[in-house]
Amino acid sequence: MKFYTTFHKYYCGIDLHARILYICIIDERGNKVVHQKIKADKHELLRLISPYLEDIVIGVECMHCWYWVSDLCAEHDIDFVLGHALYMKAIHGGKAKNDKIDSYKIASLLRGGNFPLAYNYPANMRSTRDLLRRRTRLVQHGAQLKAHIVNTNSQYNYPPLELHMKNKCVRQEFQTRFDDQAVQRNVNFDLAILDAYAEELKKLEYYLESKAKKHQPNYYAQLRTIPGIGLILAMTILYEIGDINRFESVQKFASYCRLVKCKAESAGKTYGTSGNKIGNGHLKWAFSEAAVLYLRGNDKARCYLNKLQKRMSKAKALSVLAHKLGRCVYFMLKNKTVFDDERFLKS
Repeated sequence: MKFYTTFHKYYCGIDLHARILYICIIDERGNKVVHQKIKADKHELLRLISPYLEDIVIGVECMHCWYWVSDLCAEHDIDFVLGHALYMKAIHGGKAKNDKIDSYKIASLLRGGNFPLAYNYPANMRSTRDLLRRRTRLVQHGAQLKAHIVNTNSQYNYPPLELHMKNKCVRQEFQTRFDDQAVQRNVNFDLAILDAYAEELKKLEYYLESKAKKHQPNYYAQLRTIPGIGLILAMTILYEIGDINRFESVQKFASYCRLVKCKAESAGKTYGTSGNKIGNGHLKWAFSEAAVLYLRGNDKARCYLNKLQKRMSKAKALSVLAHKLGRCVYFMLKNKTVFDDERFLKS
């Protein structure tokens, strides 16, 4: 957890919503100079803070509509910090809670050096990252549709599939497979969406790859040298990391990727783990997938996994391999090197 500790003359806390803002500005002594509600409009916000632009920092909690505030501050050279929603306990813990109170708490956390920081993702890559995340959700929805078709096939005792539903010929076969008209229409509804996904996702992936090569060409080329990391995993890791230099150590990077668990201890006793959901779930998924794909057709990697399984379960061994891949990616991107299979398995 990092805190914002820079001193300013004025501290502005904004309780951010889609249509309204509740703004509290306090001075260096903690006195309120502004405390009011306005529309979520950049002109209104600039008008309100303009008398204090000489030395002010603006802090907001990380939620879905903070992009425009960050871009506005960057445009006018105003210090902006993003608060980690899960760490801002002072806002959520209290007898009374409303927008007015929350805005004052945010400003007070800024002034007191207790404002927990989240990563202010670069604006030039932000929209592409969101598009890639959207693609992941669409693929997951497509997998649900395929599972529904396969389950329906089993439900009515039809012969099992010989090929995967990703093949167009298999989807065409299912368009006239069922005798019951209602069942067929049910399946055709899934097939229509899957056909649209198959056509559009190809175009989308081509577009995303072209953007990745422009934004971080070195990262993309380095990640593709790792066996098992293909187009989608490379882009996911690239866009979720953003800039590897924001991580001070490999331990902090592994923690951000949810590749390690943190002990909960008190008075010398361990009470299990905590903070398992704090971090980047997309990177956790990417490295877990990469660990499984790295083993495909790789006899040396399988031997390494077997050695691990002598000391732990298979699930734990795969987690260790994912952690090892995460550490490897950190040092590759930091040192600007490519993947070395021999060195990876020996270390």
